[in-house]
Amino acid sequence: MRKAFIGAIIGLLGITSACGGEQREFAGFVRTPAPSSQGITLPNIASGADRELIAGDNNLLVLYFGYTNCPDICPTTLQDLTVALRRLDDPSNIEVAMITVDPDRDLEVLDAYVKSFIPTAEALGTVDEAALAIAAQPFGASYLVDDSGGEIEVAHSTSLYVVDDEGTLLLTWPFGTTSADISADLDDLLSGRR
Repeated sequence: MRKAFIGAIIGLLGITSACGGEQREFAGFVRTPAPSSQGITLPNIASGADRELIAGDNNLLVLYFGYTNCPDICPTTLQDLTVALRRLDDPSNIEVAMITVDPDRDLEVLDAYVKSFIPTAEALGTVDEAALAIAAQPFGASYLVDDSGGEIEVAHSTSLYVVDDEGTLLLTWPFGTTSADISADLDDLLSGRR
């Protein structure tokens, strides 16, 4: 009788694991080894205080490198992120910061711009080109500002990045990742999945 009972339990465990054993794949991609942004800071445009590019305790920080005069990619990405955050049951553990790649034009307006999408978001920026390059490096973010032709032209990478409270880059979402996928990835990360 005992052997039959143990056999039944083992069989039930096998059925349970077969039914729900597979995890969904992250929509964002993981870099191995994961880069770190620990120790890297940029000024918060509103307060002037240095902001380390890591999340607060037990939080996640979503970072975006862009600029306010971007005609399409930046507003689309920020709108997709806004919708993703609204899909979460509790987005209070998600911090958002936008880093300008066009500081000459953005330092006065970026804070209001990013807050028009996400009221709790932070605007980060500096005219120190070396500091900006150091901040972009662990993420693989790239940008180019060219004003040689009389009109300013900006090219930049278009990904969103999520880091944890140790500054570890957990995921990179390429442009076009849906708000539903971003939200699902954030839910998984908040539940401890890595």
